[in-house]
Amino acid sequence: MTTQTTTPKTPDTPAPGSPTGLIGIPAPLGRALATGGGALTVLSTFLAWTWTDAFPGDLTVYGYPGGLQVLVLIAGALTTLLGLASYGVKGLRWLVPAGADAALKFAALGAFATTWYTVIAISVQLGGVVNLEPGGYLAAAVTLIALLGALALPFERPEPDPFDPDDTGWDKARHRAAQNWATVKAALAGTTPRPRKPLPTWAEILVIVAVLALALTVFTYGIGTEYDELFVGFLITAGLGFTALHRTGLITHISELTARHQNTTVFGAFLAAALFPFTQTDDQYATIGVYILIFATVALGLNIVVGLAGLLDLGYVAFLGVGAYAASLVSGSPSSPFDVHFPFWAAVLVGAAASLVFGVLIGAPTLRLRGDYLAIVTLGFGEIFRITANNLDGTSGPDVTNGSNGIAGIPDLKILGFDFGTPHDIAGFTIGRFANYFFLMLLITAVVVLVFRRSGDSRIGRAWVAIREDETAALAMGINGFRVKLIAFAVGASLAGLAGTVQAHVTYTVTPEQYLFAGTTPPNSAFLLAAVVLGGMGTIGGPLLGAALLFLIPNKLQFLGDYQLFAFGVALVLLMRFRPEGLIPNRRRQLEFHEEADAPAALGKTGA
Repeated sequence: MTTQTTTPKTPDTPAPGSPTGLIGIPAPLGRALATGGGALTVLSTFLAWTWTDAFPGDLTVYGYPGGLQVLVLIAGALTTLLGLASYGVKGLRWLVPAGADAALKFAALGAFATTWYTVIAISVQLGGVVNLEPGGYLAAAVTLIALLGALALPFERPEPDPFDPDDTGWDKARHRAAQNWATVKAALAGTTPRPRKPLPTWAEILVIVAVLALALTVFTYGIGTEYDELFVGFLITAGLGFTALHRTGLITHISELTARHQNTTVFGAFLAAALFPFTQTDDQYATIGVYILIFATVALGLNIVVGLAGLLDLGYVAFLGVGAYAASLVSGSPSSPFDVHFPFWAAVLVGAAASLVFGVLIGAPTLRLRGDYLAIVTLGFGEIFRITANNLDGTSGPDVTNGSNGIAGIPDLKILGFDFGTPHDIAGFTIGRFANYFFLMLLITAVVVLVFRRSGDSRIGRAWVAIREDETAALAMGINGFRVKLIAFAVGASLAGLAGTVQAHVTYTVTPEQYLFAGTTPPNSAFLLAAVVLGGMGTIGGPLLGAALLFLIPNKLQFLGDYQLFAFGVALVLLMRFRPEGLIPNRRRQLEFHEEADAPAALGKTGA
């Protein structure tokens, strides 16, 4: 009996007979073109791309990148680093634990797309390609060369994320089993997994700190883009750059680090968010930040109903409205028919309790329904709330909400003598009105995250997941389905009401038109549900990220006018096509979309 030996291969070494890239260029030449093109892309950003400063960003200066050139510089540098890492350059192997070829394609595509978008924008706005300087032509040429070189590299089937930071208990056991199966597949394929030496604890914490600082920098840059072309370029570079880093396996390794230090990561994330107002010189972008937190908090509450319990609620924004109206009626507004002025803590309790009561009243008769029927009933509740608020104007009904005029003149909050409506100086920084509410909303978001984590890991949380996966089987195992679903509905409604109390004071006015099922701007029920599905159902970070993107992107795409929703819809369709499990998916949900696609490959390797 002879023993067959196999030669260990790196992730970037294609096996015999493996598929090649899209074009017929040999892989070594393609890798050289991609790496060299990335380096030349970096150099091209130090040249002038146009002769006039009529195009925003001042792209006329030699030796100093500006505007969109900075984004091209970042994309080109990432392409160069990944290209060098694919050669096994010492000191860069940590950047590509899962291989560099697949990531190099997306990095080169990011540099190409951002560069050509800039060149086309200059030509369209200034009246032709004659307005380009040699630097613009050079950048367009070298990014095309880099992209063609990257497309010559062999395609790799990406492995699903082996780890979910929100998984506990049985999910961790499944993660260990998945790791063991990955080792078996590597042995059957004749490859040797690259061993990783664990970092010391202090180094892992430093990595987490660096990642959080980078996230804060990227968010601050994106929210502070001064003109439309720069924001579009930012979306292109950030989206394709993140995809490239994900294909390297680096994002997965960072997720493992954050999972080992969950408390440190959560504390650091909120600390990084608290630093955001100090990076702003006025309230222009702090305003967007506070609305993002309100939207994200409500989406996280909806995630309990949809993500954990599996109940499709299409009228969830009504609970936000109930909390906002309840708080505005008792907060001393001159438009309120009740001549009372509760302190903030009492107004918060009133808003959360009112939403809780409405959640129970609506859920009790309707939660015996399932699927589409439940969705239709909740959609009807959302419309009933809006119509009722319109009719309580003293003409069609009792004078409670002032009808379409709403409750106006809601005073700013004052907590322990701290007036949220006036600027304050903290450590030499002037913190304006919206920054004050940003800190308050950040604290409320922390409370909601704590409630979500504790409830998700509790006995009732496991019952929610069981109901979501198979309600009939859960009922057969002795779970009281109606009671469990009613608790989910009540908890989700009270969290939405909690956010609504702050929204009422931030906006000064509460009107029925703010709480529609669908509209051009969030929050509304359609956007809230999209934030949960887009971010990742059943996770904590998913709805927070999804809500931030769904609020920020439409706000920045207003220059598209009537085409705003069209462009936004196309982006959602593409994302759901290529990432249906969400941006930060739950491991179980990710397997639902990818295990069928991975099974034939695994069986083929086994049969070989």
